[in-house]
Amino acid sequence: MKAQSERLGKEPIPQLLARLALPAMFGMFVMAVYNVVDIIFIARAVGTVGVAAVSIAFPVKMIMMAVAGAIGLGASSVIARMLGAGKTDTANQVFGNVISLVLLVSLIGIFLGLSQLTPILYLFGSSETILPFARDYLGIILYGTIFFAFAFAMNNIVRSEGNAKTAMMTMLVSAGFNIILTPIFIFVLGWGIKGAALSTVLSQGITALYLVLYFASGKSSLSFHMRYLRPRLLIVKQIMAVGSSAFVHQAAGSIMLIIANHMLIIHGGDLAVGVFGMMHKVLMFYFMPIYGIAQGLLPLVGFNYGAHLYHRVSESIVMAFKASTMIAAFAFMSILIFPGPIMMIFTNDSDALHMGQNALPVMFALSVTIGVQMVAGVVFQALGKAKAAFVLSMSRQLLFLIPLLLLLPALWGLPGVWLAFPLADFLAFLLSLAFIYKYRQTFFVHKYCPRPEASVAAAPPAPPVAGNTPGEYCQVMDKT
Repeated sequence: MKAQSERLGKEPIPQLLARLALPAMFGMFVMAVYNVVDIIFIARAVGTVGVAAVSIAFPVKMIMMAVAGAIGLGASSVIARMLGAGKTDTANQVFGNVISLVLLVSLIGIFLGLSQLTPILYLFGSSETILPFARDYLGIILYGTIFFAFAFAMNNIVRSEGNAKTAMMTMLVSAGFNIILTPIFIFVLGWGIKGAALSTVLSQGITALYLVLYFASGKSSLSFHMRYLRPRLLIVKQIMAVGSSAFVHQAAGSIMLIIANHMLIIHGGDLAVGVFGMMHKVLMFYFMPIYGIAQGLLPLVGFNYGAHLYHRVSESIVMAFKASTMIAAFAFMSILIFPGPIMMIFTNDSDALHMGQNALPVMFALSVTIGVQMVAGVVFQALGKAKAAFVLSMSRQLLFLIPLLLLLPALWGLPGVWLAFPLADFLAFLLSLAFIYKYRQTFFVHKYCPRPEASVAAAPPAPPVAGNTPGEYCQVMDKT
């Protein structure tokens, strides 16, 4: 086992969480910057209709993310626990199966997407005005599915073995090339929205190559063998059991965007779709760092849970709650104070500015609760508690936001679309608190058990004990 994996069970939690989360946060921040810059370039070169076209096409990218995320996050949870338990060969089998699954679903996605391109765009809310731009953009993006899916899944695998810096570099490579190539293709070569799509595909291809070279270099705790490519039903079930929550989360996000775009077309027209696309990028920009914390937390929780170091699991969770809530609070305050200047980053269209600066504070009114939701969902993924992770992952988008998007605009028109987001945040937060309370001994084991003097090598899997008697090796995690 490589040193980056072993230190997951040895280093102090604050230092270790910072080592894992900060690179992920920085990588996510750079990716968020790219997404914002990309929209700025498209808005300046094509106009609001170009932003609307990207917004219509974005649910397709989210479906791709959903499938790749289900494979990558599900496998990363299994791999982290296998490495923590010292089962390196099993971890390598999971790694091989991930490669096979990614290749299979990518080829299926490319065929289905290209063969049904126009019907898909109409289904996702495109108007006649937006359709030509959306076709130009998505028609190119689909060809990069295999690169995107491979990079997205493997990034999670790299992080599962504790190598946060390499995981960060994959995001920096992708975002960096995107930021460089997009203005060249759009403005210098005059390719417009097609140039934005092509720069994305090329950047993802370079990122995929970077990851292949990493795994081939021997720096990873995992190793590739051809015999592991054959899918094994038990491994696939383990991956998808945990990954299903990630899939539901991303797929629900795609469905949400489709419904939101339809409601926006009905109640606000093409302008509202474009403005929403800009605000959605603001949302990604502010909360990508929280996602980075969650990504850094997953291998830390998974490894120490597999090694039976439950006190370290609890410390990690508490620290992640505090950090994510601080970021969410900062995002809320800055948007509340500066909605106008934020919208001016994207556009100088007076109608778009007026709509956006009024809608932003409403959409983000209860965004301070998002950190708790995201961290709780990732904790259950890391622990392999598939049912709890599944429910929390589907709660905000599927259980609350989508029904609210269908109901509130019928009552209040366009303001109802904006109001649906804070109400969904609040309801999802309450549900998260309910699950945290139910599994409180899992989340806050340090309050119920004495701190064990243990290490990865000295923490044998003991059977659950009957209580929390001082001196006993507390097995609260196993009981929950």
